[in-house]
Amino acid sequence: MIIVNLDVMMAKRKMSLTELSERVGITMANMSILKTGKARAVRFTTLNAICQALDCQPGDILEYRAE
Repeated sequence: MIIVNLDVMMAKRKMSLTELSERVGITMANMSILKTGKARAVRFTTLNAICQALDCQPGDILEYRAE
């Protein structure tokens, strides 16, 4: 199972969903879907932009846990 820790990184960087979605260039609705872990896929370009905006690594956002 893949866990999305986007909310954790946003809290660490003190960044709101609105600010992150503006920096990344995707809608608030799509960012919310990603943040809540309901997304089925994420584009590498989107992941790159998120990492750039939050100054983090992909592993800081995505985590694998055995079910």
